[in-house]
Amino acid sequence: MSAATDSPETDVATAVAAAAELLGSARDVTLLAHVQPDADALGSALALGTVLARRGAQVRVSFGSPAGAPESLRPLDALGLLVPPDEVPAAPDLLVMCDTAAVERLGSLADRLAAARASLLIDHHASNPGFGDVQVLDPSAEATAVLVHRVLTAMGAAIDSTVGACLYAGLVTDTSGFRRAGPAAHRMAAQLLEAGVDVEAVLRPISDDHPFSWLGALADVLHDARLDPDAAGGHGLVSAVVPVALMERFRVEEVDGVVDLLRTASEADVAVVAKQVGPRRWSLSMRSRTVDVAAAAVALGGGGHPRAAGVTLDGEPAEVLDRLKAVLGR
Repeated sequence: MSAATDSPETDVATAVAAAAELLGSARDVTLLAHVQPDADALGSALALGTVLARRGAQVRVSFGSPAGAPESLRPLDALGLLVPPDEVPAAPDLLVMCDTAAVERLGSLADRLAAARASLLIDHHASNPGFGDVQVLDPSAEATAVLVHRVLTAMGAAIDSTVGACLYAGLVTDTSGFRRAGPAAHRMAAQLLEAGVDVEAVLRPISDDHPFSWLGALADVLHDARLDPDAAGGHGLVSAVVPVALMERFRVEEVDGVVDLLRTASEADVAVVAKQVGPRRWSLSMRSRTVDVAAAAVALGGGGHPRAAGVTLDGEPAEVLDRLKAVLGR
């Protein structure tokens, strides 16, 4: 059962009900976030996992890479549900994939999908083709955490401050601090606050806690940023490069925040950060105000949302940025 990208709300509701029924009877559950998990992916998996573990299910939460969870997200794992990839069963009883836009985004754990007895996808990426036995797939949802909240509500689960913190982390980060949140998402946030979520405790490790040495490194990265006002069909593009030396020196929490600083440039609709992840490999993170960067990402083999997307390309930084500009120009 699936909720396709053009399905009406009733179909999504049907998928949510099916997911709630599947989870309600589950006794052994493996929840996976995508590789390099962010707050929405890991927060969604941990929120579901926490509820299921409290109900007596055997629960494990994992992701294909890196070896450990981002430092800023570890406090969300209140029950110690996170396990390394090698502890994920080869044939899970129930596999739940959270915020995973494509099977490939499961990384080294992608083979678990075919081997699982049953599988559930919960995601909101517009580029997601749909996979899994039950698919709660709704691109109109601001975050996967929104869909997890709907599933938990359908399960009749009590959402306390622990579960709420996981959901709030995903909601606030995937909406860029609620700038891209609709009324329903704001109502959900209010419910989470009423459940006792400590906003400062959730957000400070994610966005407001960096080593002093990062300030100098960030200054260098921003100093070398480039503005191309004619790119993206005349909408403008601002770009910066984060070399491997900085990728190895600093946490993902630092590096992933660069694109949100670039996007404040008033002369450019599109912001891009090229992060070096190999000798000639670059992970491009894109943000935009009006340009559909997901379409560009998909054309190059990546994916994401219309206003936030990514793709990994090989070559020199100038080459990969030129490839991106060519696609955006179309």
